[in-house]
Amino acid sequence: MGVVASNAMDAQQALADLTEISSQIEAAAVMAADGTVVATTLADAGRTEVLARLAARLVSDAVKAGAGGELAQLEAATADGSVFVVRDGGRLIVALTRPNPTVGLVFYDLKSALRGVAPAGSAA
Repeated sequence: MGVVASNAMDAQQALADLTEISSQIEAAAVMAADGTVVATTLADAGRTEVLARLAARLVSDAVKAGAGGELAQLEAATADGSVFVVRDGGRLIVALTRPNPTVGLVFYDLKSALRGVAPAGSAA
């Protein structure tokens, strides 16, 4: 997975703003429709790859399980934390949180961050 140059700066700034306002989010990444990681808060490329694959699989499995249509958002919670995925058109944002996050607030913050990312191919 490479980086999409057309909106990488918007995405990186959106993630910086996200992590500044949301203390619940420990890591996040923005992905294009093809699964390419556009921006991430993770310094480790291997962890970024794992997070991107996890997000893609969660979306795929949720749709296969009968969610029907295009998935808009989901949360998978464990005792150690949660994985959140929000999709808007072809764009997707995935985030890891600490245990027991304020779910509605995390979804709101992720949707706001994703709106801050220019669609691929648009002028920056």
